[in-house]
Amino acid sequence: MKNDFLYGVGTSASQIEGAYMADGKGLSMADLLPVNKNERFKCVKDGSFALANYDANKKYYPAHNAIDFFHTYKEDIELLAGLGINSFRLSIMWSRIFPTGEENEPNQEGLDFYVKVIDECLKNHLEPIVTISHFDTPVELIKKYGGWFNRKLIEAYLRLCKALFRTFQGKVHYWITFNEINMILQLPFVGGGLCFKTSENREQKMYQAAHYQLVASSAATKLAHQIDSKNKIGCMLAAGEVYPYSCNPQDVFAALQKNREQYFFSDIQVRGYYPSYANELFKQKNIKLDILPQDEEILKNTVDFVSLSYYSSRCTTTDPQVQKNVTDGNAFESVKNPYLDTSEWGWQIDPLGFRITLNNLYDRYQIPMMVVENGLGAVDTLTSDRKIHDSYRINYLKNHLNALQEARKDGVDLLGYMAWSGIDAISASTGEMRKRYGFIYVDYNDRGQGSGKRFKKDSYYWFKTWLAEER
Repeated sequence: MKNDFLYGVGTSASQIEGAYMADGKGLSMADLLPVNKNERFKCVKDGSFALANYDANKKYYPAHNAIDFFHTYKEDIELLAGLGINSFRLSIMWSRIFPTGEENEPNQEGLDFYVKVIDECLKNHLEPIVTISHFDTPVELIKKYGGWFNRKLIEAYLRLCKALFRTFQGKVHYWITFNEINMILQLPFVGGGLCFKTSENREQKMYQAAHYQLVASSAATKLAHQIDSKNKIGCMLAAGEVYPYSCNPQDVFAALQKNREQYFFSDIQVRGYYPSYANELFKQKNIKLDILPQDEEILKNTVDFVSLSYYSSRCTTTDPQVQKNVTDGNAFESVKNPYLDTSEWGWQIDPLGFRITLNNLYDRYQIPMMVVENGLGAVDTLTSDRKIHDSYRINYLKNHLNALQEARKDGVDLLGYMAWSGIDAISASTGEMRKRYGFIYVDYNDRGQGSGKRFKKDSYYWFKTWLAEER
């Protein structure tokens, strides 16, 4: 393993920290997502439902406790470092630093927690890769302004960025502005804290919020470089090549449009301006955006690298009969690909699609890339002798790591690879604990019941051996 290549694992604050009201923290969007599957599905799509139905006294909210990383971070980071990794992707809970999002000064207790976490990473020789906003808009900004639909959030976000860049100058060199920024079109409340009225043009609202996030991302990129010229700033998208179901030109064009939908965001963040196809897209959807001249100048501050999550590829068709055969995949619907197996949650498993996605993205942008999420969600069984035999996860990761190496041979300039999620965490999309991704098993169930003890899975030992052989 080359010393400069980053092999690590990824996590997100709202999925592992818990301690949702500790040390002056405010409510986050993630704190409003219940465990009930039907209610959670409505919440992630529309914040109006989440706000109206939030009741911490009567309902269980997984993010309130998560896996209690807030209190176990030292032990957890040490366990993860034992894999032989050299990097750790984490995120900052916005409302832990600015409880309402509008304070003039950061909450020092919240900031101190992340100082301790980052120092623990460095102590264990782990390069921290920090996501600034990972699906956790402060609730007060949603109530007061309607989330990212309001330009006011740019100022609030940059206040957070300034506090982080100054606090961690010289300690953190890799930053990601928004986690899976394109998910605002799929899960608007999760992605941008958006609430909707029945009569609204939902796409108008989502793309307007996206514009403000894109401006905020570019402004943060400029700020990061001003504070520390060594900072490297990345964008991030939920990626996965969309295939045409057939060679029918109608299917091929439908796939082109779907791929443009996900690359719309990174096209702007890498190139510094709206893509040529945007005007026709907005015309078709009757969208008129509030774009100021100064916004266009700010967007010229482009990212240093492209980061992505990859779990599966997708497939699309214009054939009404084929469209009936649909499977899930990380909030994206997809026509079932007859050549692929699926996970327990219906996600299509496609290692070659990983290589294809990496090649197409690099061909498109020609700047360094980083894989910051890749893994398999599955039900794991803790045996009576405290073992977890997850050969299915080992097989998934082995095939995807092989695809990663092939992509590097293809000429894709990769900075690193982060497996998701290192340690079990609550699922962002479903709120479940039983949908596990980690190399380390955490003894909690879907309602937060259990000992909380950590156990190394078979995949932990496999990945540790794989990394040692890479050196």
